[in-house]
Amino acid sequence: MSKLITLDDPRSPAAEAYQSLRTNLEFSGLNKALHTILLTSADAAVDKSSAIANLAVVMAQAGDRVILVDGDLRRPMQHDLFGVSNARGLAGWLAEGGDAPLLKTEVEGLMLLPAGPAPANPIALLSARRLEETLAHLAEKATYVLVDAPPVLTVTDAALWANKVDGVVLLVNAGSTKREHAQRAKAVLAKVQANILGAVLLNADRDAMLAGYGG
Repeated sequence: MSKLITLDDPRSPAAEAYQSLRTNLEFSGLNKALHTILLTSADAAVDKSSAIANLAVVMAQAGDRVILVDGDLRRPMQHDLFGVSNARGLAGWLAEGGDAPLLKTEVEGLMLLPAGPAPANPIALLSARRLEETLAHLAEKATYVLVDAPPVLTVTDAALWANKVDGVVLLVNAGSTKREHAQRAKAVLAKVQANILGAVLLNADRDAMLAGYGG
């Protein structure tokens, strides 16, 4: 079965939880516009990529123009989730410039920028200037730009992205994300002056779903 529960079973409690997250993010942007949003996790135990993909789906279904960026240049997943090619993507665009290799998805209003073939040195591509130019270019084309970044505590990529976006959401996994790991991840994001919007609890029971969302 696909991991895109918002497409496979849009009336399920899990799909409704992503709708709630979308609403919460919209309210978070009332005082300060949120056009570029990074979603990451503390560690690799969280299935962050499918969570971000599902959020992108419900945003597009609500009428927003959404670009989903697979910013995980080390272990990209978005092309698999949406069944598209990963032959060209973010890595090549950062290195070579030109037009953004955006791909259509089966969801109207949702475009995907895959990660592309793994570069030899991801950090070298993620310079502050490159990221700022990339996000500015994409923001002109969409209502929301969602970035799927590697786990905060695993590599430094997420921290490089974090203070270039309008807001950051930290994904944690019920029953597996250790409290100290979540706290360390939050501290790393705060150190780079990221605008932390809140944390989202994944794989919780129905009553606890998204109970972790908040400042």
